[in-house]
Amino acid sequence: MGGPELTIEQRLKRIQNFIDRMPSLSTTVTKVLEVCNKPNTSPNDLNRVISLDPVLTGQVLKLINSAYYSLPNQITSLTRAIIMLGLNTVKNLAISTAVLGAMGNEKSFLLLPMDSFWIHSICVGVTAKALAAKLGVPRPELEEYFVAGLLHDLGKIPLNYRFAEEYKDSLDLANLEQGPLYRAEAMIFGFDHALVGKTIAEKWQLSSTIGETLGFHHDPEGASAANRKLVTVVALANLYANVYEIGFAGDRFQEGPTIYRTLDLVGIKWGELAALQEAVAVEIDKAQVFLRVVGKGKG
Repeated sequence: MGGPELTIEQRLKRIQNFIDRMPSLSTTVTKVLEVCNKPNTSPNDLNRVISLDPVLTGQVLKLINSAYYSLPNQITSLTRAIIMLGLNTVKNLAISTAVLGAMGNEKSFLLLPMDSFWIHSICVGVTAKALAAKLGVPRPELEEYFVAGLLHDLGKIPLNYRFAEEYKDSLDLANLEQGPLYRAEAMIFGFDHALVGKTIAEKWQLSSTIGETLGFHHDPEGASAANRKLVTVVALANLYANVYEIGFAGDRFQEGPTIYRTLDLVGIKWGELAALQEAVAVEIDKAQVFLRVVGKGKG
């Protein structure tokens, strides 16, 4: 073992420094968020911002023409793509692209298998979106559920990278106790990946919806009233991904009481969630294009 044991404050400071040094989101993404937050934004306004960024333009066109949307004809015009995808989807694509681009490189994954981690993340996004649709969430808002689910575990990346030895201890402890990873992290570090995720969301000024998902997906009742529904749906989608072992982000063991409590909060039975299995599998397959678009997946 090297050197004296660090205090919680010292660990938090190291994580904070690591996050402070992470690159900011690109000016384009910041502008996309600004434009989309204005009440009367038109596709042309968004087109003006995105067209200045050839990489993002290419990604939007690549996505609209991918299996994820299965459109009959090739779309070559950015404005047309924005109209067809909708402002919300383009905004969320811009966020996902930027965040995954900044965080997803192989070097950051010392103890969590990168491909499995992103499959888990995709599954949570897809399941959250399917659940939201089942609950009658309006179509323009569904992509928000997907992105919140996709990004929910970001806090694990700096933790496993910055403190590889201790992170291995948390994974071992979770296995030994057959309990959730966040509880093992809290015992080893004095805090968990949810706190780290919240710090990342603050650094990048992500929406309160995404910030609260990162911070409260293991404690949805702690989320604000405005975001509680979305956070709870993502929390349930996360349990679903873990129970069915779709991808892997360090959580092997689920606790019955947590599952039942979360089902109650969302207001559905496990059978209704399990019934989405086939649809979710198809969507996961299609949604992996998100990873390929930003260069995080294989193929």
